[in-house]
Amino acid sequence: MAHIKLPEGLPGIVGPLTFSPETAKPLTDLAEVLLRGPNTLTSAEREMIAAYVSYRNECNFCQLSHSAAAAAHLEGNYALVDCVKSDPESAQVSDKMKALLNIAGKVQKGGKQVTSEDVERARAIGATDKEIHDTVLIAAAFCMYNRYVDGLATTQPLEREAYYEMGQRMAHEGYGRHRQSKPQEVA
Repeated sequence: MAHIKLPEGLPGIVGPLTFSPETAKPLTDLAEVLLRGPNTLTSAEREMIAAYVSYRNECNFCQLSHSAAAAAHLEGNYALVDCVKSDPESAQVSDKMKALLNIAGKVQKGGKQVTSEDVERARAIGATDKEIHDTVLIAAAFCMYNRYVDGLATTQPLEREAYYEMGQRMAHEGYGRHRQSKPQEVA
């Protein structure tokens, strides 16, 4: 049961976005830019960063929905996404991605946890300043999204199939088109 009165049947962040349309637009626009905008990191990689941070924050709705979006970009490869969340160093992703996930994990604990050595590790493996910047911003934003969802107690248990469908919509339709008639899942 949510801590405030929200529209019925809208799980996770969808209820609060519908409740507050004036904040919905900037929040969905930010998710759209971070996860789907032009970038040298793929949308799958950026969705995995979002899922990883949300998993570490124990935000079920966000980690499951963004895991599904990442898997949608990866032709259904949930095994890779699950490995990234639980043990990124053993995941079959690039060394650059492992270094960026390390930075994201540090941001999830607290921004000051990121060290010069963490950044140099990422740079040495080919990460650009833009990729490092975006990783930090995705991690920070998802800490906010996770706390928004969990702070209002809006998570409702859904069947895995619902997350699969949600992930498909998020991956292929995007985040920036929040609609009153049919709210779109965002974070």
